[in-house]
Amino acid sequence: LFTVSTEVGKTVVAAIISEALQADYWKPVQAGDLDNSDSHKIQNYISNDKSVIHENSYKLNTPASPHFAAEKEGITIDLKNIIEPKTKNHLVVEGAGGVLVPLNSSDFVIDLVQSDYKIIIVSRHYLGSINHTLLTIEALKNRKINIAGIIFNGNENRPTETIILNATQLKCIGRIEEEPYFDQNVISEYADLFRDNLMAIE
Repeated sequence: LFTVSTEVGKTVVAAIISEALQADYWKPVQAGDLDNSDSHKIQNYISNDKSVIHENSYKLNTPASPHFAAEKEGITIDLKNIIEPKTKNHLVVEGAGGVLVPLNSSDFVIDLVQSDYKIIIVSRHYLGSINHTLLTIEALKNRKINIAGIIFNGNENRPTETIILNATQLKCIGRIEEEPYFDQNVISEYADLFRDNLMAIE
């Protein structure tokens, strides 16, 4: 699960997918906000009793790019220490920011992608989002990574959505409207809306 930038609603989308599929959730690297981390938010958002929230491989106190946060804390993020949790359930894996966010001096978030992952892009409408979204998709395609579809976050913007979908030929899994708040009920409603499209991912 990747976004084209930071703060575009990736964790909300992760909660919706986890709820829709009653899937497990794992965020390999968490940087900052450890008392109210994305894993905590997922736990509060979902209401099914099947999903398991797996521990982060790296927990960093500094709210910054993982490579900088780790360096500041005297740690080097090593991909060999990022081991996917064992589960027989679906597993939602949440990246940290965009695909080319650095984890260390040579590895990026995109390097966490395994060959069997099915990537869902989260794109929020803002000035520059078309460019960011298309560049993200280009980077993934350049590595021959399977992209399952895209979820738009924000009220409908037909010109933006049309150009992105036409240019990429990706499937739109759904859109999250501008909601006044998110809680278990709202997450559950979107889970019901998105479930069929998510189940159809091959």
